[in-house]
Amino acid sequence: MTQPLLRVEKANTYIEQFHILQNINFEVQKGELTLLLGRNGAGKTTTLRTIMGLNPATSGHVFIKGEDITSTPTYKIAKKGIGYVPEDQGIFYELTVGENMRVAMMHEDDATKERLEWSLELFPDLKKFWKKPGGQLSGGQKQMLSIARAFVNETDLLLIDEPSKGLAPVVVEKVIEAVEKIKDHTTVVLVEQNFYMANRLGDRFYILDDGLSVHDGYMKELNENEELKRKYLGIG
Repeated sequence: MTQPLLRVEKANTYIEQFHILQNINFEVQKGELTLLLGRNGAGKTTTLRTIMGLNPATSGHVFIKGEDITSTPTYKIAKKGIGYVPEDQGIFYELTVGENMRVAMMHEDDATKERLEWSLELFPDLKKFWKKPGGQLSGGQKQMLSIARAFVNETDLLLIDEPSKGLAPVVVEKVIEAVEKIKDHTTVVLVEQNFYMANRLGDRFYILDDGLSVHDGYMKELNENEELKRKYLGIG
């Protein structure tokens, strides 16, 4: 197997006195969509934040294309082509949609402008409400803006945290369709509680439980394992 795009090796992460991640291991191959699954509080969001350097690992390692980025500042990690869509969306409510996009751009070259145009085709609501403040968008539109902001730069790896959270089913379907198109252009790590969405999008999965990586494999295997889904995901 080729060298993974992302490798997390025996990562331990503390938040204050709490030991959140405990020797987490997982790999992400280029071109795949890898799911991080588990119940609330399992450590999924902290894993993404550890990759981005927002909650750095106290021990263990995070590698991107074989380079150890464990102690690298977040802004430098982003410059390595890692996009991040946080659980709380992370948009600027006071800025317009257009200003949100421009703030996110690392460059204003032709390639960035092409990605911007592609993002606006993917999420036409953003073009429609280009001059509207981010805080006045619907929940689904805010999520679309958050994803578009992360994708507008040259992105080798896109980390997306709970994109369906709080959205109506019809909007979830739109987000699924968008991520399906995005995964044709970049590698994705997705944290998602909505199993329907996870099953539609995922190639491989890792299950976290109480800060531990307890199982991994291909989504086909998980679909056929009712005991695993019931034990770790609460799906009966």
